Amino acid sequence: MSARVRKFVGGIGILVFLAAYIWAVTAIAEYVPDQIFIKTLFYAVAGIGWGVPILPLLSWMNRGK
Repeated sequence: MSARVRKFVGGIGILVFLAAYIWAVTAIAEYVPDQIFIKTLFYAVAGIGWGVPILPLLSWMNRGK
């Protein structure tokens, strides 16, 4: 698979993943208690947490020539 096709497929995969991730975070956020510290902690973890699952996809996209 050429690098161009790999980056295209990876880009589509990232968009699909992010759409599902945003949907899941907003669905879970409804059940977070209404305390400012807990909400801040939840959104901080959710805001940083999306990057970890994408790392293998990014390394696959940049592999090869």
